[in-house]
Amino acid sequence: MKPLQLLFERAELPRFDLSTPLLTTYGSDFGIDASHTYANFVSSVDGVVALPDGVESGRVVSGDSEADRFVMALLRACADAVIIGAGTFRQTPGAFWHAADVYPSLAEVFADLRRRLGLRPHPLLVLVTASGDIDTKRPAVQNALIATTRAGEKKLHGGLPSGARIVVLDPHVIPLASLLGLVHSESHGPVLTEGGPTLFGELMRGGLIDELFLTISPRLFGRHVGDGKKGLIDGTALDGRPLELASARRGGAHLFLRYVVSQL
Repeated sequence: MKPLQLLFERAELPRFDLSTPLLTTYGSDFGIDASHTYANFVSSVDGVVALPDGVESGRVVSGDSEADRFVMALLRACADAVIIGAGTFRQTPGAFWHAADVYPSLAEVFADLRRRLGLRPHPLLVLVTASGDIDTKRPAVQNALIATTRAGEKKLHGGLPSGARIVVLDPHVIPLASLLGLVHSESHGPVLTEGGPTLFGELMRGGLIDELFLTISPRLFGRHVGDGKKGLIDGTALDGRPLELASARRGGAHLFLRYVVSQL
């Protein structure tokens, strides 16, 4: 792919020691604070992030953009854990949430980056499901950390592979601040969330997101009541939470925006 075109970037952002292929393709240095929790989404111009159940939203919304897949892979390669909700898990049956899943041609380069950063070979998958209603036979569950409730634990009991772990931090709800504290305590780098919109809204409401990486895809989907499409935040009111632009890049007709979330 052609290198991303740097349009704007704050000078004080963290910088990793990127290899030449990553440095060239991303268009400049890149880094994330090890203590940060960051989110990555792709959105259409009219704000659609998630499509109805049964559709793998990301590739459709992005138009299967190679540049978007590269940025997604880079963000995964820098994370020591990836948090997703059960809805996202159900819609992407073959995914592992590894960098090589979405950009296999640079698999060794991303693996080298993880070694340089002192991260485990692949990010820990953290799956949030209050009900426990997930397909435990999917390979991605093999070494996952599953955050659930007592009811979810009961449903999952006996059905998980040996490498998977269950954590119940409250009998009736999943306290996301406590979960993130646990994940960060076990991690050697930043934590990425790839949604979906419901989980992201709850994380934002709790002041638990430090940065947002948002790809704007040159597509329009439209919406009507009950069509199952969702925007970036679903089910949560944030009353105009401010963001600060940290960088902007262009890849063809796609825009790649990085925001710092203002903590109120």
